[in-house]
Amino acid sequence: MPTITEKIARWAAEVRYEHLNPAAIDAAKRFLYDTLGCALGGAQVHDCKIFLEHYRGLQQPGSCTVIGSGDKMNPVAAAMLNALMVRAMDYNDIYWKQDPSHPSDLASAPLAIAEWKHLSGKDLLLGLVLGWDFTMRLCHIAVPGIRERGWHHATLMAYATPVVAGKMLGLSWQQIQHAIGIAACHRFTLGCAVAGKLTMMKNTVSPMATRDGVEAALLAQRGYTGPEGVFEGKEGMEHCLSKGYPGEGKSWDYTWITDKLGSTLEGGNDPANGIGWMITQCGMKGYPIEALMHSPVSATLHIMKANNLKAEDVKSVLIESIARAADILSDPAKYDPQSKESADHSLPYCIAAALAEGRVTPLEFKEDKLWDKRLRAQMPKVKVVANPEFEKAFPAKQCTRVTITTNDGKTFTHAMDYPKGDPRDPMTVEEIGVKFNALASPIMSESRQQALKAAIFDLENMKDVAELMKLTVADK
Repeated sequence: MPTITEKIARWAAEVRYEHLNPAAIDAAKRFLYDTLGCALGGAQVHDCKIFLEHYRGLQQPGSCTVIGSGDKMNPVAAAMLNALMVRAMDYNDIYWKQDPSHPSDLASAPLAIAEWKHLSGKDLLLGLVLGWDFTMRLCHIAVPGIRERGWHHATLMAYATPVVAGKMLGLSWQQIQHAIGIAACHRFTLGCAVAGKLTMMKNTVSPMATRDGVEAALLAQRGYTGPEGVFEGKEGMEHCLSKGYPGEGKSWDYTWITDKLGSTLEGGNDPANGIGWMITQCGMKGYPIEALMHSPVSATLHIMKANNLKAEDVKSVLIESIARAADILSDPAKYDPQSKESADHSLPYCIAAALAEGRVTPLEFKEDKLWDKRLRAQMPKVKVVANPEFEKAFPAKQCTRVTITTNDGKTFTHAMDYPKGDPRDPMTVEEIGVKFNALASPIMSESRQQALKAAIFDLENMKDVAELMKLTVADK
């Protein structure tokens, strides 16, 4: 009987640009536009500057462009740096079912390989759609997700990136299967990266998985081998992440990455249920914060603006959400965030920013703003509780209810089932453009921003992706 990795590898080797439908191609362009905007913003972040200097010191020569700086490095190094830039501000895309993921964390892999090998825009579009699709499918296989078992979703990225990188390199299905084994067998990531007091590693673990997936594909291309049973085999993912945990024998639904894969080649058109290309079901972020905080932040801003309230008018804010939001986003450390990484995963901080500043943008996570006394004075007003009814609706809905009580005894309530950017309320190209321009403007001229946008939305006619990457370099 074929292993799961064989089925995946055979599918990846077979898929062609002609299998993509117009909706998937359009989505790939929109997500690339959003992703490159996030990367240009991330290029200005301290974390990324440290890692860039680290790789410069290691001397990583090559022909692949580092976004923003324009450094040229090998595809493994470029994939790492560009993925970190995409991820660094926690502003990139989001998909959350049994597990969360940010599929754009792996976009740097097809970008680097396409530039290195002078592949076409159509080749890149195929790699992007394939990457989003497989990453999102992995969010369904563990029930409950591996995040609920104490493991970070970067673990899943190590299974996805070698599939994409292998496809971009033109590997055989056997080589792609080995690449999956090479990357996955050594890339399990502890959940502590996003628990309690957060550090720069919060946004680095997934880019590291992307980097290792590219290297795994390159090794497989040279004949390096890896284990085949990294999903269902002895001491594979299922064996290791089920055994010994409370509720041993938790279910695994592999149909998302086996039986349903073929639907992408057959014109399937029910992506919400895994039939056809799933990229259209991914969400974008309107705020540079953890995904589960978007609904409560949106609801808070709605109440404040609709009732013309100021922070000083507010006595208390009650946030009703799902249990994991109450757990990981409002633990004691989140009431006193000591870093940007903790602040953008702190529901009390982000609600406090909404109260004090009337917005939640990258400006609210600058070093000086983290210690703003007026903003911090709002955090003790925030209480987060788990609502069992909301838990039942998750992940189909991300329900939240916010109740603000004012000092004069009035109460205002607003509920939301999903935030702006969810595929049920997607960001328009114009809205993505506003976000892109805000992130890119400090380092990129308006003319280059427009040229980059035009190139992205005409990608199917581009002969060499190197032309696209030239436009990602800062020009001011």
